[in-house]
Amino acid sequence: MSEEETPEEIMSLPLDAWHRAQSARMVPFAGYEMPIQYEGIVAEHEWTRTSAGLFDVSHMGQLLLSGPDLDAAVEAVLPIDLSTLKLGSQRYSLLLDENGGVLDDLMVSRWPEHLYLVVNGATKWDDIGHLREHLPDDITLNHLEDRALLALQGPKAADALARHAEGEYPLSGLTFMKFGQYTIAGHEVTIARAGYTGEDGFEISVAADAVEEVATLLCGEPEVKPIGLGARDSLRLEAGLPLYGHDLSPETSPIEAGLIFGINKRRRTEGGYPGAERINREIVEGTPRKWVGLTLEGRLPAREGAEIFAGDTQVGTVTSGGFSPTLGHPIAVGYVDAAHAQIDTALEVQVRNKRLPARVAKMPFVQHRYFRGS
Repeated sequence: MSEEETPEEIMSLPLDAWHRAQSARMVPFAGYEMPIQYEGIVAEHEWTRTSAGLFDVSHMGQLLLSGPDLDAAVEAVLPIDLSTLKLGSQRYSLLLDENGGVLDDLMVSRWPEHLYLVVNGATKWDDIGHLREHLPDDITLNHLEDRALLALQGPKAADALARHAEGEYPLSGLTFMKFGQYTIAGHEVTIARAGYTGEDGFEISVAADAVEEVATLLCGEPEVKPIGLGARDSLRLEAGLPLYGHDLSPETSPIEAGLIFGINKRRRTEGGYPGAERINREIVEGTPRKWVGLTLEGRLPAREGAEIFAGDTQVGTVTSGGFSPTLGHPIAVGYVDAAHAQIDTALEVQVRNKRLPARVAKMPFVQHRYFRGS
């Protein structure tokens, strides 16, 4: 998930001073001053792949919904099947417009008598407006502005977090896409086993006035370092995860973006959500273009907007791209004509004044290592 628009007013995160004390390079992003890097993007990327990185994602929106007939009300807005979302579980979903375009992608968790949503930072105000417009008046939407959100990601994240998290059951009892209530240093937190890097990891919702103590505690562990937005982007690209505002937009449908798993099975049959007619048609008939991964030769990365060619014909456009520190060569994602979307199709990408050889690649580029149980 992500964001690129920058509102006029730039706000500060609860951890702003903490980031600066860690020598972070701060940049405006999604309406906030945020750390883009500390010791360097490649070093932070590799540290997260081998140890544990702490990301501040407090710019994202945390929303709590409650009210009568809540599931039915939310299913009228999202293509999710809430009858199968159990207490303590979360699921990926999509906010769609009437044409099936993607307004945002988000996570939905079932709390006792509530649904908890995490939405993208730059789109959260539009999301809140959209939800308030389309949900019944007796559904209450609370924007949890007094909460911060940390993501601890990497193969050693569980070891580091387990030394501090005390809760209703051991942290090892959480598997991917599950969450529980815990305390860290006496502060109540909600911990979900999820993330945006492809690694095992956790997202920690904590009161804004306690987040500095929690971040300092976790970064005091030998496995943990703070990681900036730059590495977050290269990690998610290797993991083949779409970035809202780049790979997803109102101009893209979930089907052409390969997100059919975000349209739950019952909803594909029953419909009843925004854009259902188009999406169900695309499920049956296919789409004229598809979102694919590309591996490139050489060292030059292809950036967003680079044209993709088959011979002399442009067949697509890159939506995200960069150099993969893990693989040692450039990778990219983009939309191409369906006829050129097969794995291993040879294409070319225009980078600067050169056409670079590329091939359609299976995603993720780097295998996910989510913890699904031992």
